[in-house]
Amino acid sequence: MELNQPPLPTEIDDDAYHKPSFNDLGLKESVLKSVYEAGFTSPSPIQEKAIPAVLQGRDVIAQAQTGTGKTAAFALPIINNLKNNHTIEALVITPTRELAMQISDEIFKLGKHTRTKTVCVYGGQSVKKQCEFIKKNPQVMIATPGRLLDHLKNERIHKFVPKVVVLDESDEMLDMGFLDDIEEIFDYLPSEAQILLFSATMPEPIKRLADKILENPIKIHIAPSNITNTDITQRFYVINEHERAEAIMRLLDTQAPKKSIVFTRTKKEADELHQFLASKNYKSTALHGDMDQRDRRASIMAFKKNDADVLVA
Repeated sequence: MELNQPPLPTEIDDDAYHKPSFNDLGLKESVLKSVYEAGFTSPSPIQEKAIPAVLQGRDVIAQAQTGTGKTAAFALPIINNLKNNHTIEALVITPTRELAMQISDEIFKLGKHTRTKTVCVYGGQSVKKQCEFIKKNPQVMIATPGRLLDHLKNERIHKFVPKVVVLDESDEMLDMGFLDDIEEIFDYLPSEAQILLFSATMPEPIKRLADKILENPIKIHIAPSNITNTDITQRFYVINEHERAEAIMRLLDTQAPKKSIVFTRTKKEADELHQFLASKNYKSTALHGDMDQRDRRASIMAFKKNDADVLVA
């Protein structure tokens, strides 16, 4: 007897057989609710591999490019496992204040339905104000190495026994000379803490640090993608220096982008171009290292909230 069978597909689509879902990773309903409200649809490769490992309490060393979803890969399981015991349960160490603020915003967003409280600790901000925030019993601290070490040395953080410690952008911290600070910070941390190390590259000093602070870690490597942002068109124009500001203005008029970032060679040029565009009624803001922290944060927030649509940096 001949059986009637459906025809085999001419092409096999892997997604038709297995498309990862956040629902399969072991996260609580309250966390999943924030995930989907934040616009996530399915986990990225680093999230799919890291989240279950972190939930199980394993140390992790993960190598993945920036922009692959690393923040959510450690933030979601951390939020999921918080006990709300009125102590700092998780510590995230990151190289720059901008990244610290970005991670803090992301954890606040993803922890909305679990009422996750964070504190962001970095240089350029009032020590007294930071101490006031620390006393409010946040569950997650996001910190840059220098300011964190200053707080620890001066005993401004009490009952500091985080259960989870994240080193984010570890190779950047190496490049910025923070490796000695990191090793000194670990002298203040409980030896049984779960350690999560994330890095875009894995130079030898980072490998040696990992061998020193991680215990039987799960190793994750996400291969760099060969194709990124295929919808980007690149152009270049040869323009005399004294005509560049006018040329940028014409590009903004003809292309009419919703948001633009203009990079300049020097901080002085950034200020001058911003002032020129503002004088022509463009909603422009500047961002560079000579600005104080309050003004830098104001520029970032203006760009983020659409109060400015051109960022000159």
